[in-house]
Amino acid sequence: MSRAFVKEPDGDQAELDLPERPQSEHPNYITSNGLQRMKSTVEMLRQERDQLKKEDGISAKNRIKSIEAKLRYLEKRIQRAISVDVSKQVSEEIRFGATVKLVDENVQKYIFTIVGEDETEPDEGFISWISPLARELVGKKINDFVIWERPAGNLELEIMEFSYKNSGV
Repeated sequence: MSRAFVKEPDGDQAELDLPERPQSEHPNYITSNGLQRMKSTVEMLRQERDQLKKEDGISAKNRIKSIEAKLRYLEKRIQRAISVDVSKQVSEEIRFGATVKLVDENVQKYIFTIVGEDETEPDEGFISWISPLARELVGKKINDFVIWERPAGNLELEIMEFSYKNSGV
């Protein structure tokens, strides 16, 4: 095939459309605070996109494409959101939204809050409801034991207490 028939991008053209970020197959449970933060992020991205549309240049066009891809992803997540007001959770067992205090055999203490996939921040103690540890915790009560499967080795944890407060990252 002759190169004469192949269109190459000009210097002022934006990159090709970005591929769609895949959506999770799981129900999109999210705390009401998490949903509010996600909606705020969408609004901030829309404002940034609108500002960039006033600019010329390849950099602005590429940034707009990136923002629009994020917006499509977040808007789908919001549409599928199942908002849970954890301050209204009442349960004798650990459920979505619980903040759980645990201790291991070395008296090392841990605190985890079970949140939606879009709210996870493991370093901050916010774990997804579909994570192995959260699945171990759900349905358990105070003084129950769970096994935390970690790359560094399994750890047995005792549930000291748990509560529900409208939390999230």
